[in-house]
Amino acid sequence: MGRAFEFRKARKMKRWSAMSKAFTRIGKDIVMAVKEGGPDPASNSRLRAVIQNAKSVNMPKDNVERAIKKASEKGQGDYKEVLFEGYAPHGIAILVETATDNNTRTVANVRACFSKCDGNMGTSGSVVFMFDHTCNFRIPSEGLDAEEVELEFIDFGAEEVFADDDGILIYAPFENFGAIQAELESREIEILSSGFERIPQVTKKISDDLVPDVEKLLEKLEEDDDVQNVYHSMDESD
Repeated sequence: MGRAFEFRKARKMKRWSAMSKAFTRIGKDIVMAVKEGGPDPASNSRLRAVIQNAKSVNMPKDNVERAIKKASEKGQGDYKEVLFEGYAPHGIAILVETATDNNTRTVANVRACFSKCDGNMGTSGSVVFMFDHTCNFRIPSEGLDAEEVELEFIDFGAEEVFADDDGILIYAPFENFGAIQAELESREIEILSSGFERIPQVTKKISDDLVPDVEKLLEKLEEDDDVQNVYHSMDESD
C-alpha cells in the first residue's frame, strides 16, 4: 500500500461529513461543468463525473436536474476555482481549494481564518509544490480484482490501485483523468465516484497536544461556503 492508500484511510471519515455541505459543493461543481462543456452529460465528461459524485452522496436526482437547468440559464453566474496556500500552527502546510463568484469575499474570509487560528496565509506557489495533484476513481469490486485492474490501467496512467470496503480505488496523476475515465466507460465499468485530491509528498508528525491547534484552522476553513476542499501535511497516522 502506498501514499494514496494511507491518505485515503486517514481522511475517509472526514470528507463530505455534512450532507448539506456536500450538496452545496456538488451544486457548484455542476455549474462549473455546465459552463465549461454544456448541459448534456453525454457530451460533457466533466458533468458525467459530477453526476456520479452526486449519486455517491445520495443527492436526489431532482436536485441534480434542477442544478443543471439553473446552470444553463443566462442569468446564472459562474464560479471561479481559486487555490489558497499557507501554514497552520506548528509548520503544517495547508492548501485550500475554493469555488467562488466573489473573489474579494473569499480572499478576505480565508485570510481571516488563518489569522484567527494563528496560521499564516502564503503567496501563490509557496506550498502547492509540496502536494501531488491526483485524480481518483471508485469502481465496484464485484467481478474485478484490484491487481488485475492495476495491470490493465498502468498504460492509462494508473499509479496505485487498492480495494477497500466500498470498492476499488484507482489513483493517477491529475492529467490522466480523461484517459482513465474514457477507458472505464469503453469497458462499461461503472464509475461509482471520481474526483481530484492533493496528496502531501511528505507529512509532519506533531504531538497530540498540538493537533487541536491545526484542527481548529482546518474546521474553520471547511465551514466557509466558498471552500470546496482543504488539504494539509499533518501526519494523521496512529
